[in-house]
Amino acid sequence: MSAGPQAERPAAGAPAAGEGLVAEDEVRLEITGMTCASCANRIERKLNKLDGVQASVNYATEAATVRFDPARVDPDQLVATVAAAGYSAALPAPPVTEDDAGAPDEAARTPEAALRQRLLVSAALTLPVLVLSMVPALQFDNWQWLALTLASPVAVWGAWPFHRAAVVNARHGASTMDTLVSIGISAAYLWSLWALFFGDAGMPGMRMEFTLLPERGAGTHEIYLEVAAAVTVFLLAGRWAEARAKRRSGAALTALLELGAKDAAVLQDGREVRVPIAQLAVGMRFVVRPGEKVATDGVVVSGSSAVDLSMLTGESVPVEVSAGDRVTGATVNVGGRLVVEATRVGTDTTLAQLGRLVTQAQSGKAPVQRLADRVSAVFVPVVLLIAVATLVTWLVVTGDVTAAFTAAVAVLVIACPCALGLATPTALLVGTGRGAQLGVLIKGPEVLESTRRVDTVLLDKTGTVTTGQMSLVEVAGHPETLRLAAAVEAGSEHPIARAIVAGAGELPEVEGFASEQGIGVQGRVEGRDVVVGRTSAMPGPVPADLAAVVERAEQAGQTAVLVAVDGAVAGVCVVADTVKPTSAAAIVRLRELGLAPVLLTGDNAGAAAAVARSVGLDPDRGEVVAGVLPAGKVDVVRELQAQGRVVAMVGDGVNDAPALAQADLGLAMGSGTDVAIEASDLTLVRADLDAAVDAVRLSRRTLAVIKGNLFWAFAYNVALVPLAALGFLNPLLAGLAMAASSVLVVTNSLRLRAFRSSAPAA
Repeated sequence: MSAGPQAERPAAGAPAAGEGLVAEDEVRLEITGMTCASCANRIERKLNKLDGVQASVNYATEAATVRFDPARVDPDQLVATVAAAGYSAALPAPPVTEDDAGAPDEAARTPEAALRQRLLVSAALTLPVLVLSMVPALQFDNWQWLALTLASPVAVWGAWPFHRAAVVNARHGASTMDTLVSIGISAAYLWSLWALFFGDAGMPGMRMEFTLLPERGAGTHEIYLEVAAAVTVFLLAGRWAEARAKRRSGAALTALLELGAKDAAVLQDGREVRVPIAQLAVGMRFVVRPGEKVATDGVVVSGSSAVDLSMLTGESVPVEVSAGDRVTGATVNVGGRLVVEATRVGTDTTLAQLGRLVTQAQSGKAPVQRLADRVSAVFVPVVLLIAVATLVTWLVVTGDVTAAFTAAVAVLVIACPCALGLATPTALLVGTGRGAQLGVLIKGPEVLESTRRVDTVLLDKTGTVTTGQMSLVEVAGHPETLRLAAAVEAGSEHPIARAIVAGAGELPEVEGFASEQGIGVQGRVEGRDVVVGRTSAMPGPVPADLAAVVERAEQAGQTAVLVAVDGAVAGVCVVADTVKPTSAAAIVRLRELGLAPVLLTGDNAGAAAAVARSVGLDPDRGEVVAGVLPAGKVDVVRELQAQGRVVAMVGDGVNDAPALAQADLGLAMGSGTDVAIEASDLTLVRADLDAAVDAVRLSRRTLAVIKGNLFWAFAYNVALVPLAALGFLNPLLAGLAMAASSVLVVTNSLRLRAFRSSAPAA
């Protein structure tokens, strides 16, 4: 099996380009079984201990990017090393065919679906246990045995992911929150079994009594099945919410590659033959009709047309091409028929290279470090030591085994991190729900930390600051200029023609319509010969006043179209990509949030500067970067990051996808492409910058709520663990206190429902 795209690297046996250089290979391993950032760190350390290996493991994307010397290590050894650490790894899957295209998506959903099923079944079994345990009036004779029957599957099967993770961590001498969850659930459940089978809790007529302080010898009269079941359900809910957020972490590349054409009309012996895109080879000639995608990178052999390059460059106006010009795969032919000779296919195309940029940017993100996991490195061992110390101390001081176990179990139950498990998911759930109402979709908790630290925001121009659609902005010259020009342009499908037609009213009939690709159109309107197009299409000289309009438009990055009537230039129509009405005010609010806005576009410098000034950005102060291709946008992001800046990127096109992935925070317009949305961290359903302002504000507010939740959850543990150890809390009261902490966390999260947009009311 291949370890990766071989076109990017020398083969293992190829001679080195220079002395001392070692041939390197690279592979991306899909990792399963990680439950926290410490798991990723452990795998990374294991891989990096291998000779000739440099590995980076990303918990967020559940993948490891490994560079290795194929002479010393092979991919199977890498997989075996991950397995030895207690996790599973898989080499890259073979290419997906159309016949089994649905399989990977089903497989990708399996972990989330399994968690959801486990959560729903556990919740259904836990609810009656909670009601019976908390409402004494409902406790009929032998109710405890029904509670045991319902709670057992939850404590064993439902909590299995936590038990398994705890065992794996224990085998490697480590502990995480899963360790404490597993021990807390097991302690409450096993104590209940002891009380039922060897104590007095199994007797008919048993009732749960609520006492503030534990009574000597009273431990075997009480069961804590509701504690074991409720903790399991709460934390399964958190794990499922996290799985949902991470499910589409690798979808950017898939969406990107799907943009390409599926087949091509190849010329064979003068005939057009449809062949799958995979069968294209360098040197083949294929036909691209109007409205079709260019099958692969190539050179135009014959024909002329306008090609929409916005997915690559962000250029709002299609580019005219003719024989000898290069075209790029996946761009759209919006004009005439083209015959193209393929120059690059497969992994060498611009689209494939763009895909690699997205992958590299995602792989380069630092692993997610959740606060609860970092604290658990100290918190979990300390709690376990306190529980053991409590058991030993009570045995030595009182000699009462039941009292000793009661106090120890109370410590474990009170320390069980139910509130910690709810701190992030509940705030994220409420925050994302409120965000959806405001047109903001947050992908996961790892996004929130970036919003707090961001100090620079890069704004794509076309489709983000502007509408991305051409419109008529000025008409000069003869009063009939627009009416006559629109009448002739009505026969063209060019975006500029559509803008002119849209700006006119009722149009007269046209006779003798003719179009010359890249030059202009002509026809006879109401007995007059009308020509619309570039200067080269005009039958005579351009008057000085109209030439001044053309020059001014070009300096502003606009497109000027001349109109000649009966052999004389009579007027000019100016079209341009228009700025969204909300953009200027939104940029002011971005500045108020402490962000430095920069316009980043593949469009020309004139158009970029004109748009920048209209929304309050100053090109002279470095607030505009123009003429950059996708790789260039990534370079701009990296340069700013190298300067110590924390960068947010707002965009909507495929050309923005690599920069969205590379940025510390990526915000994609929902009106844009699936690739941009998948590569981003936040999706803005409302197609204006006001949504970007709301996204940053809401994310920061949600992060503040999460941190507040975590503080109170830990404060609760710190305050009540000593009380439990000293015997002032029995396990049942500890379970109630734990539930109370969960209610506090949920209530705090619900405050996010009051979040309001800062944008002026429509």
